[in-house]
Amino acid sequence: SRVKMAIAKILSKEGFISSIEEIKEVNKNGFEFGMIKVGLRYSEEDKKPLIHSIKRISKPGCRVYQKYNELPHVLGGLGIAVISTPNGIMTNKEARIQKVGGEIICEVF
Repeated sequence: SRVKMAIAKILSKEGFISSIEEIKEVNKNGFEFGMIKVGLRYSEEDKKPLIHSIKRISKPGCRVYQKYNELPHVLGGLGIAVISTPNGIMTNKEARIQKVGGEIICEVF
């Protein structure tokens, strides 16, 4: 979906993943469906993945909305929070700069 692709682009821009590939296929019934292939990025010295944890914050049963001045600081600025705002999907840092709040989708560190 467009939301998943937007989140993948944010993770790529922030340096957590190395590559994004959108794959379109057709199943046996003739319906077209898409997949996203993501390449993880690893640290140079110890070859561990840069993404340690992805925590989903807002869930279908319990949506979490915050004003721009109440957005979380993930690991003191080392991680990011992905926010769905009226201006599109962005990180908590970008939302704070644009002074716009929204739904907190997930935290990545």
